[in-house]
Amino acid sequence: MPDPESPAVAPPAAITDSPTVFLVDDDPAVRDAVSLLLRANGLAVAAFSGPADFLAADAARRPGCLVLDVRMPVMSGLDVQKQLRADGCRMPIIFMSGYGDVPMALRAMKAGALDFIEKPFPGQLLLDRVHEALALDARERERQARRDAATARLALLSAREREVLDRVASGQYNKTIAADLGISISTVEIHRKRAMAKLEAGSLSALIRTLALANGEE
Repeated sequence: MPDPESPAVAPPAAITDSPTVFLVDDDPAVRDAVSLLLRANGLAVAAFSGPADFLAADAARRPGCLVLDVRMPVMSGLDVQKQLRADGCRMPIIFMSGYGDVPMALRAMKAGALDFIEKPFPGQLLLDRVHEALALDARERERQARRDAATARLALLSAREREVLDRVASGQYNKTIAADLGISISTVEIHRKRAMAKLEAGSLSALIRTLALANGEE
């Protein structure tokens, strides 16, 4: 286990909206050692003695990553991962295990875990993985914010404006769109202009990016 030099164990970090390393392990010695290592390197940590406490705190919805023990009573780390994924939570997970359990590691990785490291492990290995996980979470949250903004802007469009823009994005000319929808070319141009303004899209490429974001394609 990592063995950072520190005179005392700091209290668990309060759960905030700042990026936090959420640590779940039923072994208090492991929790203390890992918490000290992470805090000594400037990271905010919220430690939990078991999955129930972690899930009850609604921490999974907050920015950060999860460092999770595999073998725990009542609910295993793999069970926690399964529940989080079922709830739509994509928080990066780093598993810790005191056993060389290859099948378990494969299950965790196939389910989307960032890494599966075996105890005892070098402190720097965990730090590297945690920094990678926090960066991954930040990038994904930024992408999700852009998706949400694009979806909100699309919701401002009328049904006809959306019809026109979908056809514009697919490469159809105004003349073709007018014929398909049974409206005049000038009406198509009006709908297109209004829709582009609502989406704050100054070009066709910007329009396509907005639609792709809203559809989860970017």
